[in-house]
Amino acid sequence: MDEILASAKKEMLVEMVKLAQKKGMAGSKGGWKEFLKVYDKKYGTSLSDPSRRDIDSLDAFLKTFTKSDDLKFFKKIRQCHSNRDKLEQFKKASPDDETAEQKLVRLTLMHPQYPIDYCFPSYEEEWMVKKCSKKSRIMKSTKMIAVDCEMVLCEDGTEALVKVCAVDRNLQVKLDAVVNPKKAIADYRTDITGVSAIDLDGVTCSLPDVQESMKKLLSHGTILVGHSLNNDLQALKLDHARVIDTSYIFKDANGPTRKKPSLSLLCKAKLGYELRKPGNPHNCLDDACAAMKLVLARLESRVDDDISEEMKELDARRKELDAGRLFVHRIPVNVLGKDLQEVIPGNFTLQMKISRKNTYSAFAIFKNMEEANEAFENLEGDLEKDLSGRAQKLVKFKLGSGLSGGLYVCKTCHDDYVKQLKSNKRSNGDEDISGTLKKLRTDQICEPIQDTYQCAAHLEEIQRLKEELSHRDQEISNLNRIIVALTRKQGL
Repeated sequence: MDEILASAKKEMLVEMVKLAQKKGMAGSKGGWKEFLKVYDKKYGTSLSDPSRRDIDSLDAFLKTFTKSDDLKFFKKIRQCHSNRDKLEQFKKASPDDETAEQKLVRLTLMHPQYPIDYCFPSYEEEWMVKKCSKKSRIMKSTKMIAVDCEMVLCEDGTEALVKVCAVDRNLQVKLDAVVNPKKAIADYRTDITGVSAIDLDGVTCSLPDVQESMKKLLSHGTILVGHSLNNDLQALKLDHARVIDTSYIFKDANGPTRKKPSLSLLCKAKLGYELRKPGNPHNCLDDACAAMKLVLARLESRVDDDISEEMKELDARRKELDAGRLFVHRIPVNVLGKDLQEVIPGNFTLQMKISRKNTYSAFAIFKNMEEANEAFENLEGDLEKDLSGRAQKLVKFKLGSGLSGGLYVCKTCHDDYVKQLKSNKRSNGDEDISGTLKKLRTDQICEPIQDTYQCAAHLEEIQRLKEELSHRDQEISNLNRIIVALTRKQGL
């Protein structure tokens, strides 16, 4: 750890601390806030933003980590910064040798989200690592391969690769395979992946087979292209340094956006075509080709990198869509997506989100906010508030299969916002509300969906601690009964 910290810049130390917080990591003096209570008696947790702390404070916290896996994780963050440094050094040393492709690689690696999204646990088993090279011939390579993957939800709560496609810059297919996860599958997510149980009958292709194919495709400095490529690399368990992420290489001139542009939005805005019709499953080949087309369009200067107007429209549309969604969390992994139709009333589609060890989360997407609100009102369950003050219900269920349990259904907007939105719709004769959304007060606007994820995570942790305390109380009660019985026996 000392060696890592010695060459670290404050920017990297801040990222290390923030990622440690996000992952719930704790050193010998606890997590970041627990550490501050001991380290800084004057300000304590009142100044908990890592970016507002000096290097000594950040350094002292990180030095409390001694476990091997923790050190490997921090070393990986340093590797992400090292990849950036190599590209910057190459640019300064050989400014005329930087190809247009290499510039997009550098743009990807310099994106502020890169160290967070691409900090993979590639030190774990089954991962394949392709390191960043300083060799000029590698840096000048213009060969590109675009990839897209689909994943299924397994019974152990993890996601596993089930389909992968890769194309070259001529859009020629280099890899197109259905993959057997070699695990018990809880949900094929057929409406998204297009894959069902019958599609895996007789399939022998495994993750190591795909990795071997990717290893050959990525030889001699080949650049890997994709949209939100970190998700695909996570599924492939592949850590590759030369990447172009199409969700990074377009920018909003109005400032940072709350959400990355979707591949569909970029295709429509920059390439002039619709990637897929609403409700249709993803197509790996189409998505890989779309990512490559976007990169080629940038390289050939057929499109610019400004998506300001598109992101304005997306943000307005997102707020409207949020009001038509319910966030369902703490769903037991043995409850399939189709089972939720028995639990939640109304017509909706599902968008799977967070996967944890024993539970997962999803969005129930309704036609509009009225239907979402009606479904929530018709749910039978204990009404409460989540950590952000949104209304949610703890719903107990018993499925037709006999399976029973509980889950949480949460609104994605505050009730005040929904009331204001309804009022605006009535005053505008139920016309398109994109314009009126911009007029709402900022304190009424839906908060980013990521906050909902964090709320779910906090709620899960609280519930886990409650269950643990209950279990401990039961153990203590049992021990007390044993002690009383032994005392009476000795008295006899």
